[in-house]
Amino acid sequence: MKPIQKIGLIDYGMGNLHSVQTSFKRLGQPLVQVRKPEDLEPCDALILPGVGAFDPAMEKLQSSGLVQHLRSWHDNRRPLLGICLGLQLLFERSDEGKAEGLGVFEGNVQRLPDQQGERIPHMGWGQLKPQKLCPLLQEGDTQPWVYFVHSYAAVPNKPSDLAATVSFGRGEATAMVWKHRTGACQFHPEKSAQAGAQLLKRWVGWLQSGAELPR
Repeated sequence: MKPIQKIGLIDYGMGNLHSVQTSFKRLGQPLVQVRKPEDLEPCDALILPGVGAFDPAMEKLQSSGLVQHLRSWHDNRRPLLGICLGLQLLFERSDEGKAEGLGVFEGNVQRLPDQQGERIPHMGWGQLKPQKLCPLLQEGDTQPWVYFVHSYAAVPNKPSDLAATVSFGRGEATAMVWKHRTGACQFHPEKSAQAGAQLLKRWVGWLQSGAELPR
């Protein structure tokens, strides 16, 4: 795929950057590291990865000076993709801690329910259940199997923000959210074999097409 101008990978000390970089390298799309506000200047799109706990992640983002810039990035409808903890940080708060999240999506992050037969963290492969079309999910898609590692899941206040779910116990958990040009995956597309590569390829292709808003 022909690279777009610049995709920034936010490096705040809590992301699995190597696997994300490797996945995009296979697509022919290099990433540039973003550690401070000045690094945002050349970027056309951003990726917010993350592993670990909510409060330390928000503390590191605050220390980087990027928090308000990320909120403005969304408000200005510039493309952003969150991955795993990166999805959770886009919400208002988390039961995991006390820090204020980015608040791009209305709602909070809750611990997965303790249910007989289900282990927490939820670790392994799960099948996506699309809830609406978005640049990563298209009409007529089969339901891909993707890789999860998480103990908490987002609960959006607005059903229209929910793009996909995954079965967990007797219910379902949020697997993907999308609003305007901001989307996020609770699963790890960079660790989800061919299915994950296809989702990332679609995101890059959407960016190349001009990143029009989903209808």
